[in-house]
Amino acid sequence: MWYKKGLIITPDKSLWWNQSHGMLPTVQRQEGNTYKVFYSGRDKNNVSHIGYSIVEVNNNTITEISKSNQPILSPGERGCFDDNGVTPSSILAQKLYYIGWNSGTTTTRMSLIMGMAKETDGKYNRVSRAPLMPKTDKEPFGICTAPFVIQDEGKYKMWYVSGNRWIDKDLPEYDIKYAESNDGYTWKRNATVAVPLYKGETALARPCVFRNGDILEMYFSYKDPAIGYRIGYATSQDGITFTRHEDSDQCLSVSESGWDSEMVEYSFVFEHEGVRFMLYNGNTYGEKGIGYAVWG
Repeated sequence: MWYKKGLIITPDKSLWWNQSHGMLPTVQRQEGNTYKVFYSGRDKNNVSHIGYSIVEVNNNTITEISKSNQPILSPGERGCFDDNGVTPSSILAQKLYYIGWNSGTTTTRMSLIMGMAKETDGKYNRVSRAPLMPKTDKEPFGICTAPFVIQDEGKYKMWYVSGNRWIDKDLPEYDIKYAESNDGYTWKRNATVAVPLYKGETALARPCVFRNGDILEMYFSYKDPAIGYRIGYATSQDGITFTRHEDSDQCLSVSESGWDSEMVEYSFVFEHEGVRFMLYNGNTYGEKGIGYAVWG
């Protein structure tokens, strides 16, 4: 089961881009016991920018070492899909896949669209000012986002959040779908549902996938409007269709009190020297920062 260890990365008022929040921890291995954790902080105007913290893992403990003074990616040009905020979603070598926020229309509250940036000499630049995936007849709703990408069996595989409909102006419905690519830039998709919604749920969010022998494991967030977000677990043989295990100890629920007592979401799971760690957000979509848990 998971043993919660508390907050590890919190907002820093001395940094203009990180006045609040630490959304969607996205982990990249560095050297030895160190990792870079990308996340989005919000400035005084509540706009999201992507920065990072360096953390060190020793035994079952994660310690924050430092924060980036400046964000590595900020909102795009006015009128672009990401002009109201950016949030990391997945990183693979020099490829950073991210979420672009937009304020929506008169009939929908927002749009959430995926973009991509590439790292060169420590700097991240957009591959394009346009979304990574355009709208299609099967996915027309302005929510096509939160990609998680791995290289597996000779190809790039992506699990992403995709809109099914808008229940009303403020409430979209979305699940997790699957796509694949030969190069990580151009994607083939057919709106194939990888993880379905259960009755009463309106959202499945932030897939985190990795191979474990013959199976693929996925951690994801699910939302029932009556209770908020929780973290679920699913497995798959082919990576296309996943089976949810709602009673598994791998799932994570809320604490009795404190920063994650109302909701838990947006997990990133990784292993270090045989120990499995989960970084995740809590109440108000990560307003207090990033916490972690250890499997044991």
